[in-house]
Amino acid sequence: MPKQPPEAVPHEEQAWEWFRAMGSPKYWVAPMVDQSELAFRQLSRRHGATGAYTPMLHARLFLQTPSYRAEHFTTTQQDRPLLAQFCANDPDILLAAARLVAPFVDGVDLNLGCPQRIARRGNYGSFLMDDLPLVERMVSHLAAHLAVPVTVKIRRFECVQRTVEYAQMLERAGASLLAIHGRTREQKRASEVRAEWEHIRAVKQALRIPVLGNGNITTLADCDALMAATGVDGVMSAEALLRDPALFSQRRLQPWGALGHLDGCHLLLEYCDLLEQHPAPWRMVKGHAFQLIGPWLTEFTDLRDQLNHSHDWDTEQLRAVVFELLGRIEACGRTQPQPALSARALARMQAEAGLQAAIEEQKREEMALQQIDSGGKHVAPGGAASHETREAVQAVAG
Repeated sequence: MPKQPPEAVPHEEQAWEWFRAMGSPKYWVAPMVDQSELAFRQLSRRHGATGAYTPMLHARLFLQTPSYRAEHFTTTQQDRPLLAQFCANDPDILLAAARLVAPFVDGVDLNLGCPQRIARRGNYGSFLMDDLPLVERMVSHLAAHLAVPVTVKIRRFECVQRTVEYAQMLERAGASLLAIHGRTREQKRASEVRAEWEHIRAVKQALRIPVLGNGNITTLADCDALMAATGVDGVMSAEALLRDPALFSQRRLQPWGALGHLDGCHLLLEYCDLLEQHPAPWRMVKGHAFQLIGPWLTEFTDLRDQLNHSHDWDTEQLRAVVFELLGRIEACGRTQPQPALSARALARMQAEAGLQAAIEEQKREEMALQQIDSGGKHVAPGGAASHETREAVQAVAG
């Protein structure tokens, strides 16, 4: 264990016993709205991930809406270690929601890092950095009353010392693990600014509980470099893992195991197999499809249009598109696509798609909250869970 500062915290030993009991997981699937669902977690675990978070769950919706719970929280006995992440701004609502999932997970995480506009409007995620007494109350309330450990995921402040003090406050409040992103809440796009590993290293040196790092991860070599440079106990990935769910596989460190031009297709087919066991709504599936085969869809735009204009596809239809794409790639004899549109047009399309996805997610959340406030029944879209998955969900979904 790394050298620790002199000041102790009462739950230090328990935090490390819990972390070691999970296998001291190094490589984590980050919590992602609509993208870290069960099938994708299982795909990533097959290829080297040793821990995972659920998608971010809205605590109030989760507590009050059975259909929201059934769609957004599915798991199995093999889906471990697993942390369930909630966004919230009320300690009692957070605790009540967390108690519903506690029997099925290894810990409950409070999202203090989401930088998106929807988080600002809902007053959660990284925007709770403006109300640290509330953050402290939520963490201490969970830690005092929940049967499983409490964890937190944060973003840094501009000042290293302020970031360290923030992390130490969360540790004193009862967090058993802290994950820190090396960017501020204003730095939303990984392509625009590098994460600061200095803040991550300072936090790790100042805390006595396990710490995970996040930022500047594109390859497995980056993961190992982050751990070596900062001393953190593990790393998590979101965007890079979506593009390569085998990011954490040790074969990625070998010349023969580097990400190939057909890997996206093969991983998407494997994901389809997992969907047979663990169905997910089409919007989630489509998101993964575009991440895995998106570069080739800039050339074969008819296939892109099929996916874009589809609703409620089944896995066989998606497989058919992937097999068609594989045939075209092999026939063209190239390892890189030749986009049919200019780089500027593609960038504009991607930006518009991202904005539209954010707007749709915000509308879903606002509609659900309005229906709850008006006493109406919220009905969420999506497919039914498998029998194995449903066994773990029934007690939660009520």
